[in-house]
Amino acid sequence: MFTAKNSITVIAAASALLLTASSCSKEKKSESHSTPVIDVAAVETDSVIVHDEYPGYLSATREVDLVARVDGYLTSKPDSAGIFVKAGSVLYTIEDTAYADAVKQAEASLADAVAAESYARSHYSAMEKALQSDAVSRMEVLEAKSSLESATAAVSTARAQLESARTTLGYCTVRAPFDGRITSCSYSVGAFLSGSAQPVRLATIYDDSKVTVSFAVDDATLADIDNSRKDPALMKLMDSIPLTFDTGTRRKYTADMSYLSPAVDKTTGSMTVQADIKNPDGELRSGMYCKIMMPKAVLPHAVLVRDASVATNQLGKYVYVVNDSDRVVYTPITVGEIVNDTMRVVTKGLRPGDRYVTEALLKVRDGMTVTPRLVNKH
Repeated sequence: MFTAKNSITVIAAASALLLTASSCSKEKKSESHSTPVIDVAAVETDSVIVHDEYPGYLSATREVDLVARVDGYLTSKPDSAGIFVKAGSVLYTIEDTAYADAVKQAEASLADAVAAESYARSHYSAMEKALQSDAVSRMEVLEAKSSLESATAAVSTARAQLESARTTLGYCTVRAPFDGRITSCSYSVGAFLSGSAQPVRLATIYDDSKVTVSFAVDDATLADIDNSRKDPALMKLMDSIPLTFDTGTRRKYTADMSYLSPAVDKTTGSMTVQADIKNPDGELRSGMYCKIMMPKAVLPHAVLVRDASVATNQLGKYVYVVNDSDRVVYTPITVGEIVNDTMRVVTKGLRPGDRYVTEALLKVRDGMTVTPRLVNKH
């Protein structure tokens, strides 16, 4: 029989169960708040190429000043600067009236000299025949021969003067010596140029279809280069040296080492190295600054972490490692270069297989207990 006493007992038991469930729920919530889920990744190892970084500057493969070499008024120039021009294109013209007249005068002088030589030759031939019949003296024949030689020399002089006049006339037209881009002209149309005494620079043309990067290396790097020549794998890398640009570029560029100075500069203790870069889009320009990543060695088991997981403070670089007890450990590291765009080489501080926090670095702190969630490799 269900009595009032039994009813009170059931109610008390139910209340106790509710209190216990509520307490467990609060404990679970508290535990959940104290151990947040944090994404972690395992430290990887891979074979990577390490580099030495050097600053360098680009220069066009061919760079020529376009100059005026005659006196005269500038009569034409390109409509705009920086344009691409083909070899042989007319870029600048200088008033040529006086020089064209000089060519005509030289042509006339040559014609007179040729005519005089022809007469002297005929006269000499006639004198030789007359000598055979004793109609003239030997002295007269020698005089005729001398006149012929003088006339022949006069023809040579006239031809040289004509060539000189034509060359000078040619200076009135400045053409592109090769395909390239030109700078702005320093003079306006109508300006008088005094180029006969000293050439007057009008502009510069650059052939930047291929550019050259120049940089200096020290003795230690020279030893690395010499050693790389003994390693076929490293030597092959010298044909595609990576480059980086602070300004950013539309594409990635590599350089092919083409020159190593045969002597060390006594003042700096360094040597000049040059490498060629293909520039099909014309994006790279003479004078640009870049960084050259010279291959140094191949590390078959380099330690790698995601670069985004590496933080920096006043003491240097560090990552947060999650140990076997799922506690966060502040871990200072020594880093190398970035490889494969996103991975950072770690030379000290981590071991393969260590778990490190990949994101939400501001939400964790040293000593915190977390629930690690392993994410996929990069």
